[in-house]
Amino acid sequence: MCNDSKCDKQAFQKSRRKVLKGLAAGIGVLALPAPDAAASVWETFFQKHFRELTRDELKKVLARLESNYSKEFGQQVSVKATPPIEGVKFGYGLDLSRCIGCRRCVYGCVTENNQSREPQIQWIRVLQLDKEKGVSLEHAKHYYNPPEVPTEGHFYMPVQCQQCENPPCTKVCPVQATWMEKDGIVVVDYNWCIGCRYCMAACPYGARHFNWAKSKLPKEELNPNTHYLGNRPRPTGVVEKCTFCIQRTREQPGRYPACEEVCPVGARKFGNLLDPKGEIRYLIENKRVFILKEDLNTQPKFFYFYAT
Repeated sequence: MCNDSKCDKQAFQKSRRKVLKGLAAGIGVLALPAPDAAASVWETFFQKHFRELTRDELKKVLARLESNYSKEFGQQVSVKATPPIEGVKFGYGLDLSRCIGCRRCVYGCVTENNQSREPQIQWIRVLQLDKEKGVSLEHAKHYYNPPEVPTEGHFYMPVQCQQCENPPCTKVCPVQATWMEKDGIVVVDYNWCIGCRYCMAACPYGARHFNWAKSKLPKEELNPNTHYLGNRPRPTGVVEKCTFCIQRTREQPGRYPACEEVCPVGARKFGNLLDPKGEIRYLIENKRVFILKEDLNTQPKFFYFYAT
């Protein structure tokens, strides 16, 4: 017999051994790197899961990543692993009565989080909806390009990771490469992800994205201030997603996510759900709140509301 935490640890170690065994079995067919790069490649290959790393091991991993990224992009890149802030659980609010569908949030997110330009990866999708039909996703337009926005008779609903309190994506990962942190942010260990895409199939919001090819990120457009679980450059063949700009929001004092800062109409609100005097709590308690696909019981921490 074992308690829940012990069973979880045993299951994790079993899955980890199984995957490493399978990878090691096929290592003979891999092209080995040049001798001067071999050490870094093997260190990366046999790196522990993020949650297994000791403090000293984590420092070495971050230093190796900083060195590799700095050489690749020709500038100094920092990779931090700032932990969750005590007493904080992040939540997001979006005012559907204000959003004009300009997509500035999309572009701000792409720039801040080092998303691939070719092929394009965008963590935020803005849907155009018909006012007469309401929030009917089957009639939503994912691609629209009018001369000006907003267009008459339509409203707009940005969709991104809902940071569920009961996330189905984390339950299906066979190697536990994705999990929810104490501050409510669902994260991915890119070094541990095996690219099976089970999490993508499980996510009802289409909020996870697979890196099919090596990201083409212009060196001059790199954001060098990165987080291990957030916006650091991702390897090929992994799943990535919104992390509420973890590299910004976990700082003391914390900054807002990039998408909120660039919104020209103030439609986005972000804060601590545990703060009874915070703006996000006020909005949830006093406005008409809409939760996307509420019937699925994923318990999102992303709330749509109508201020007017």
